[in-house]
Amino acid sequence: MAQAALQPQNACVLLSFSDGTTAQYPYIWLRDNDPEGFHPDTQERITDLSAISPDITVADVELNGSQLLIHWEGADSATSRFDLNWLRSYVPGTRTADPARTGFQHWRCDLGAAGIPRATAQEILSSDLALRTWLEQTQIYGISIVEGLADSTEAGMDVARRIGFLRQTNFGVTFEVKSKPNPNNLAYTPIALPLHTDLTNQELPPGFQFLHCLANEARGGGSLFCDGYAIAEDLRLDDPESFELLATVSVPFRFHDQDTDIRNRKKVITLDEDGRVIEICFNAHLADIFDLEPALMQRYYRAYRKFMILTRSTDYLVTLKLKGGEMVVFDNRRVLHGREAFDPQTGYRHLHGCYVDRGEFESRLRVLHRGQ
Repeated sequence: MAQAALQPQNACVLLSFSDGTTAQYPYIWLRDNDPEGFHPDTQERITDLSAISPDITVADVELNGSQLLIHWEGADSATSRFDLNWLRSYVPGTRTADPARTGFQHWRCDLGAAGIPRATAQEILSSDLALRTWLEQTQIYGISIVEGLADSTEAGMDVARRIGFLRQTNFGVTFEVKSKPNPNNLAYTPIALPLHTDLTNQELPPGFQFLHCLANEARGGGSLFCDGYAIAEDLRLDDPESFELLATVSVPFRFHDQDTDIRNRKKVITLDEDGRVIEICFNAHLADIFDLEPALMQRYYRAYRKFMILTRSTDYLVTLKLKGGEMVVFDNRRVLHGREAFDPQTGYRHLHGCYVDRGEFESRLRVLHRGQ
């Protein structure tokens, strides 16, 4: 049986749940999260926090069935009613469970092309369960392959739109990866592309990239991938100084052509507040002129160059050659991708691409988990 008690010395309500666990709920937190302070339709917060005293006090607390009643002291003498199950889900000091936080499985060369998760386009398009399973696997590994797509540029976009809105960039909503005259990007040439993440010059680089293979008949043109998180974690262990520099010092990136000039500063490695690697931004072709202090420049170049060399190590590399009707999907802010050179005189190579941001991806996962 649940029990509730006031802790005036801590300005908290102490709740003991029927399973024996306990939790403290600060008075100010309870007042701010009064269920009456949320719009009944939109569920947006309408409480005016500035009208609540940070020193608010509680006159009494009681349990009534599955509800906790808080009787406030003060001019309004209001009573707040909280569902105990809701309180159990939102314990201060504990991160709220999030179905979109699947965790990550770091991988290296031993994953191999055969180890990349696969799904069929028909399953993804017709089944929410298959869609959810595919999204989870794609996020865990940062990469997957969708098979059985129709020979149409719309086919890959249909799969991407099962997740959410497509991200528009200066290259458009979609882009064609094929050799063409007067290219404004190295992807539109037949030369080899070292491993990189796309559009590091953007304020927010795109999240998940979709590359639908329509034809890959030319000699060469194999796709290259590595897990940037695995490289970063290995660097953290082997060379803490280089890791620290790449995670704390930002450098400029730039893309410019006749119509655009987009620049931004990025750290190669981004960490969350718990120190976990959550983003890789690395594109040697879009790196602008480094503007670091001379005293820092030599040390930073050493770290940057070491990361670059690791991206080219066979210890991390997974290679494959996409076939017509296959689409590789990968987290552009985790998995670095590249390409072997190809000879356009030996056959046609055409990939059709688009992006879906991480926010759309995670939102879809959460919605698919509702009621599960």
